[in-house]
Amino acid sequence: MEITKLSAHETLQLIRQKQLSPMEVIQAYMDCYTKYNPKLNAVCSLSDDVFQQAEKWEREAKNDNFYPLHGLPVGIKDVTPTANLRTTYGCKLYENHVPKEDALVVQRLKENGAIILGKTNTPEFATGGNTFNEVFGTTFNPWNPELSAGGSTGGGAAALASGMIAIAEGTDLGGSLRIPASFCGIVGLRPTPGLIPTYPSEYLWDDMQVTGPMARTAEDIAIVLDAVAGESPLSPMRQPTHGRQFLETVLKGIPAGTRVAYCSDIADIGIEDEVENLCRTASFLLREKGVEVEEIKFDLSFARKAFLHLRGEWMLIQQYKNIERRNEFGSNLLGNIDAGLKISARDLAMAHHDRAQTWYKFRSFFEKYDYLLTPCMAVPPFPAKQNYPLTIAGKEMKTYIDWVAPTFLLSLTSLPIGCVPCGLTQQKLPVGLQIVGKPTSEEHVLALAKLIQETSPIGLPSLEETLS
Repeated sequence: MEITKLSAHETLQLIRQKQLSPMEVIQAYMDCYTKYNPKLNAVCSLSDDVFQQAEKWEREAKNDNFYPLHGLPVGIKDVTPTANLRTTYGCKLYENHVPKEDALVVQRLKENGAIILGKTNTPEFATGGNTFNEVFGTTFNPWNPELSAGGSTGGGAAALASGMIAIAEGTDLGGSLRIPASFCGIVGLRPTPGLIPTYPSEYLWDDMQVTGPMARTAEDIAIVLDAVAGESPLSPMRQPTHGRQFLETVLKGIPAGTRVAYCSDIADIGIEDEVENLCRTASFLLREKGVEVEEIKFDLSFARKAFLHLRGEWMLIQQYKNIERRNEFGSNLLGNIDAGLKISARDLAMAHHDRAQTWYKFRSFFEKYDYLLTPCMAVPPFPAKQNYPLTIAGKEMKTYIDWVAPTFLLSLTSLPIGCVPCGLTQQKLPVGLQIVGKPTSEEHVLALAKLIQETSPIGLPSLEETLS
């Protein structure tokens, strides 16, 4: 039995049956960390009490006290504060920063039995769809270490796909949980803002960036939501769960006659043929499972400027206390802050107006369909040392963020959005498919993701081949 290739769901079952111990689990994951992290640079700071944490949950298991995430190794994105564990935000200004308090999501993970293995790499303050920074360098893709793992939760995705962790915590503003999920062949979920409250935060009423999970399977993400979702008095952004059972709903599956629409290019930026063919094939394969699938046109490109303006405002709020030191930041973060400083009140009014139109558009859409399926990325993974893909389907990209429009346009809606692997290119590189669900329907998005994983499986990367 290869422990690190088990799903989190399977691992938990074996721990509860006392066929596996938390110490055996953490040892297996630490072996992968020792073997693969020097080549992938996914985990940037290792917890110094990993085995002590495992011993605690070992004792609880011996006393038949089991917790929802009992003994699961988890990676925390290096923008999420962890008490007594370095949190650098991928920024030289914070290279030696050690928080005194855990973020709320970390508190909940720990309380529910998770083992915090360490921090996972991210671009500076999570700005960018490729993971590199001046503190720790570049994270590489387990499917091909010359290529990007995506971003900004790239370290978490690479660690998951290579068996260093069982669950990854991350954040998503414009696609940071979905882009690396697509590039690394795992499942990512951007939940409804407030479902997992973000505390602490420089932007308390933030309805753009969310905290969320990545895992190898849809069931694993549901397990995490059952443990960490729910409102908190620490945050004004709240999404009550009212007793929702995430895993139970996912395991029930979706009913026959579910109505799905597929759109190949919601951003009107073009898409590589091979990527589109894989996403289309996986979508229409669902018909064999009783799902109604129809191809439609669904253009959200009108909202591109809206996102960029709101992103600029978001960057100013998040970095307000550092604005006078912005010239010490890297080019991506500096560019975002400078763009924010140029935004007018009229720009923001237009942005909020156009954002509202995305909601109205989906409100009409859901009168006929249950889900929208669309490619997560327009390209497969590109060279890791490249900031962003220069062209898509022969079309030149104007800025480093244009290529992630398929994800950032959907962020405007505040709808639950999953990314699930749906196929491999001829070069054996994963391709992800986005699932957009109705408001506050995370468990149903995950149920469809589970079905897609079953009908279009891709497996895990052959690490002995790719990293030899």
